[in-house]
Amino acid sequence: MRTPASPSRRTVLASVAAGGAALAVGGPAAGLARAADGPTVELVARPSAEAERLRLAQALRGSEFQTTGRYLPAATALRLDVLPYDEVVPTLWVGQWDYYGTVTEPRRYPLKPGSNTVTDPHGGPVYFTLEGRGERAAVKLKDGSVPMPVFTLGGTEEADYQRQLDTCTDVPVVELHGPRSIVTLTRDGALLYRGEDHAALLRLLEQIIDAEAAVSGLDSSRPVHRPKAGAYHFTEVSKVPSGVGAYATHGYNGFPRVYLDRATTVQGLLTRGWGLYHELGHLHQQMAYKPTGLTEVTVNIYSLAVQRALGQRSNLLTVDPKTGLTYFQSAQAKFGTDGLTYEKSFTSYEKLVPLRQLELAFGDDFWPRLHKLVREENPQSDYTETAKRYRALATYASRVAERDLTDFFLTTWAFPIDAQGRAELAALNLPKPSVDPATLTD
Repeated sequence: MRTPASPSRRTVLASVAAGGAALAVGGPAAGLARAADGPTVELVARPSAEAERLRLAQALRGSEFQTTGRYLPAATALRLDVLPYDEVVPTLWVGQWDYYGTVTEPRRYPLKPGSNTVTDPHGGPVYFTLEGRGERAAVKLKDGSVPMPVFTLGGTEEADYQRQLDTCTDVPVVELHGPRSIVTLTRDGALLYRGEDHAALLRLLEQIIDAEAAVSGLDSSRPVHRPKAGAYHFTEVSKVPSGVGAYATHGYNGFPRVYLDRATTVQGLLTRGWGLYHELGHLHQQMAYKPTGLTEVTVNIYSLAVQRALGQRSNLLTVDPKTGLTYFQSAQAKFGTDGLTYEKSFTSYEKLVPLRQLELAFGDDFWPRLHKLVREENPQSDYTETAKRYRALATYASRVAERDLTDFFLTTWAFPIDAQGRAELAALNLPKPSVDPATLTD
């Protein structure tokens, strides 16, 4: 539904930026093992989540974690040996994300080469990060941790996963792992939908990630356009505030148990998964053209892209039973009315209409091209510079369209583009569009 906090309220998450990201060469251990028989986790260093956020010109950091498939009980000593093959040392993290819960974040433990012992007061899943660019390290997990039930796409048979659920009954956390996805669930949450085809579920989640990467122009055509390093983290959380169904913040998407029927079932995610598409979209939003008032609007560029990729009917074509109008039609009916302002005159879905009309007018590659241009130029702004970011939306859109969109933004949709923005649009000296984008509908 929304990001849970502004930067000043996210101080509880600030320590995350110090960590790196890592990739497991070997998969997590399957089934039960004795506590002394933990796996050796091979790591390859990647840029930190904050470095990736800056490269991608995004508002939120993504996940840095590499999973291990292990769980550390509370107040239990974890012994491990660190092997820094290339003289880089990983960081250990223990715990679960739960922004509004009692224990709100995984705890960070710097390690040293050789033998280490860590005791975490709360316990939780065990993760590592390794910051760098391709350096290697390994960690031998010795006694202390126990295996979690884990389903890994391409590496776990459904029957084996079901056996893990039946045997690892004292471990309160379960994970699903895809190439670019980590799904962390409570045991009770996982058992609700244990009968699902988990390979199909993770393939669908990867398809959703693909669709959002595509509309973001993350095609690896240049180093700056590589998809983010590592996976996206989707996690069950214990509670959310009233009116919040799910949320996005630095590092992960949070889903309360009531949402799991849409996030962890194939049919639910395929047909009713807008909330997950939306929250994942927050982890793709670029800062340059995202004024605060558009945080919950530009995010749905990605939601609509997922709907198209999955063959769904656009939410913008939903018909209001009271008026008989779609969002395109109800928005267009307001054009030219007295006192029209983009921020106050249109509903949330109506505000999304002009962003879709830009694709309809200038091609499906409109938003990928705009994302790429923003990454290449990487203009800086902060959360207080609302006018600057509205200007950026209008000027970047005009540059990508190669058309003067002054009338579209200012006259028709009444965006709050200030005098400086109008001057910047005029200075582009672009021709008018041959077809008015504001007339277009799906």
